[in-house]
Amino acid sequence: MNIIGRIAMVTAIVGALVAFVAGVITTVSVLGRALFFQPIPGDVEIMQFAVGLSISLCLPLCQYRGANIMVDFFTQRMAQSAVRRLDALGMLLLAAMYGLLSWRTSIGAISVREAFEATMILDLPMWWSYASLAPGLAFAGVIALMQAVRLAMGRPLHGPENSSAGASA
Repeated sequence: MNIIGRIAMVTAIVGALVAFVAGVITTVSVLGRALFFQPIPGDVEIMQFAVGLSISLCLPLCQYRGANIMVDFFTQRMAQSAVRRLDALGMLLLAAMYGLLSWRTSIGAISVREAFEATMILDLPMWWSYASLAPGLAFAGVIALMQAVRLAMGRPLHGPENSSAGASA
């Protein structure tokens, strides 16, 4: 695994830890509500922040591994070179989509920050939620762009150590 893969793995581990903590908070809140009629204040707000952050941090590893859903029904009988060119185009479009989402969440974070929007119960700044999405989306976009270049050059999705994984996924 190269440096990009290692960074993607670290971001996914952080994303998984965030999801785990969110799950613990939800469990404690549900138990508190059931046993003591007192949930954790702002548990829904915390979950909204945590789930978005977790997903955006796991996207780069998903992209790196080529784990996105791909429908190959129409390309099953095509030559590998044609499939690779179509995959390169798909990766390029995916990189553009990640870039657009990263840019718009950044713009949204700035806008929400300027409006001083905050959550209702905990009074957390809403821009934190938007801003936390942008880095993961941008990094996934960089990975998709690198993969588009690799595929366009006729190389597999990953380096030599993973050459059998993801080339046709």
